[in-house]
Amino acid sequence: MMVVLDATITNIALPSIQTDLDVSASNLAWIVNAYALAFRGLLLLGGRAGDLYGRRRMFQVGIATFTLASLAGGLAQSEGLLIGARIVQGIGAALAAPSALSLITTNFPEGKPRNRAMGVYAAMTGLGSTVGLLLGGVLTDYLDRRWVFFVNIPIGVAVLVGTKLLAEGERNTGRLDVPGAITGTGGLISLVYAITRGGDHGWTDSLTLGFFAAALVLLVLFIAQQMRTTHLIMPLRLLKDRNRAGSYVTMLLVGSGMFATFYFLTLCMQQILGYSPVKTRLAYLPFSVGMGVAAGVSSRLASRLAPRQIAGPGLAVGAVGMFWFATLEPGASYMTHLMPAMFIMAVGLGLTFVPMTLGAVSGVQDQDSGIASALLNTSQQVGGALGLAVLSTISTSAANDQLPDAAGTLYRALAMKDLRLRALADDALTHGYTRAFAVAAVFFVGALLITLFAINAGRQEEGESAPAVHMG
Repeated sequence: MMVVLDATITNIALPSIQTDLDVSASNLAWIVNAYALAFRGLLLLGGRAGDLYGRRRMFQVGIATFTLASLAGGLAQSEGLLIGARIVQGIGAALAAPSALSLITTNFPEGKPRNRAMGVYAAMTGLGSTVGLLLGGVLTDYLDRRWVFFVNIPIGVAVLVGTKLLAEGERNTGRLDVPGAITGTGGLISLVYAITRGGDHGWTDSLTLGFFAAALVLLVLFIAQQMRTTHLIMPLRLLKDRNRAGSYVTMLLVGSGMFATFYFLTLCMQQILGYSPVKTRLAYLPFSVGMGVAAGVSSRLASRLAPRQIAGPGLAVGAVGMFWFATLEPGASYMTHLMPAMFIMAVGLGLTFVPMTLGAVSGVQDQDSGIASALLNTSQQVGGALGLAVLSTISTSAANDQLPDAAGTLYRALAMKDLRLRALADDALTHGYTRAFAVAAVFFVGALLITLFAINAGRQEEGESAPAVHMG
């Protein structure tokens, strides 16, 4: 939850950070993007490092790095130091996140024990985003913007103490594929940067196209290296299993729709419905409740039903919630529209995360659990970046087609207190947001089809005993 939380908690503090550190408008986005770029680009390398050098060790290194970088971020006196701290936070997160998931697979046997653990893991993953929005606002309003970083320190220390209880699991006896690490990491970083820049500067921007081209070349070289080297960063055999590959693609599509939803809902509530920042953050509580309840239910169902029998209905329910958002109007009621749609979507996602996560790591040998976990994380994170960039382009285009420079017109209308002009801007922007929600719903439907036709695994039966847990 701490790793996911940090992707959203800083957003709330950006205005305070800009004022306190005199951050330029062009560099403000990099306080968010620096973390995302390092995290998403280094996930595969972090997962393989856990397999080779020990998952518990890499998890501890990642959490320690993340915690120290959080301290540095809170103490930073300049934008350069803060952006540097955010990059180091992303590196720590990339080491910790895949190791966290792989440690679950090595400490809990398949069946009910792992299902329950995955239920908690999925709930924390889903809760992280909404808790970040709520906690970021509370800390910024009542303490100081530095506490959005300092809050990670006690959590990180507690997690490090708890790692004494974790079993290490079997390690891979190979060595790190340095050429593969360079091409794979470089390709992912180039891809994520190209997607992020494309959403901000346009998909025909020369630098965007250049990074897409670099990503293509590097990733093709990476795949070619993985086909002929003996020390693999990403064993291609992991993708030969249709259930595992289906889980990765499903999570990519779910990430594409889910992460963008928070962005557009926040804009809609504050710009169109006039919610205050505090009210906006509290409005997300039904999502947290729905996600937590559904993740618990799906973890219990996982030992009785096949993954697609849980995730299929979950994705259908999630798509219904997203289509409901696509019917939003400028005067929409929270109680009869926003809250039920949010809760329904959260329930659908909670039912989806557990079986898809189990499917991604089920049957994986201990020595490959880190990279299998990293592939799942990478799918979701790259999907989130791609979805936000694509849906932002669709939303902006649809709004501007109805009213040129719709966002700018809204700000001018508010400044001039022109009610007629504001009504036109509200209609145009809402039209753009609903178009984005409709496309996000299509992403969920696509994930549903993949789940139904590509994933044919049976229910999660009881497996071999997990390794003995070290008690210190």
